[in-house]
Amino acid sequence: MSFPASPILTVRNLSAAFANGSGNLTALQDISFSVDAQEFVCVLGPSGSGKSTLLRILGGLLIPTGGEVTLGGLPLRGPHPKVGLVFQDPNLMPWRSVIQNILLPLELCGTPEPAAASQARAILELVGLQGFEDYLPHSLSGGMAQRVAIARSLVHDPDVLLLDEPFGALDALTRERMGTELLRIWQVRRKTVVMVTHAIDEALYLADRVLVLSSQPGKLVWDAAVDLPRPRSEELRYTSGFGVLAQQLRAAIGT
Repeated sequence: MSFPASPILTVRNLSAAFANGSGNLTALQDISFSVDAQEFVCVLGPSGSGKSTLLRILGGLLIPTGGEVTLGGLPLRGPHPKVGLVFQDPNLMPWRSVIQNILLPLELCGTPEPAAASQARAILELVGLQGFEDYLPHSLSGGMAQRVAIARSLVHDPDVLLLDEPFGALDALTRERMGTELLRIWQVRRKTVVMVTHAIDEALYLADRVLVLSSQPGKLVWDAAVDLPRPRSEELRYTSGFGVLAQQLRAAIGT
């Protein structure tokens, strides 16, 4: 069962600190925001601002030291089946083929084989990997491997998709192409997306809203809608409205 409409994710007074040699290191401090159902939100900030820490808390992989996260109105206490995660490293199992990697979440939750195969092939088609079902990860390009990771995260039909700099290891051209592919997939499936990125143009091209975290400790210093029309194409990057928003966002990251 899917969660009720908006907001699907709520973050209230969130803080996170970790022990180090000289005491506690505060990664995040008193952050509050919400994310509506089907909204695409990008999170930016300087290095060390706690972006990845925030995403791991939203995914239930880390427990905050203060505040709370609710998913569908209920406290998030750990990993949740309605939340999919994609990291910069695709983390594919090298001995499993493309289709076997995609099937893994369904195998782990005991989905019957005929239904699992049908879901996996539908997702394979969605990410444009038809014909590569039996390829092993070592024979895939970086972009193709990341498509497999996205497919694997979507195959169990989560309501929320969390992405931690998923294209950060790709070259610039492949990164742009993957951004366009992600936008196409989002437009088809309309999942709620929270994506960490360090690229201003990528955030503006993809997102409905952009959040900016400050330098350590990470605080929310900017939360603004991206007032650009959808559907979007690459030409949008070269418009005056895009340039104005990019300047505003760059200034916010520098604060």
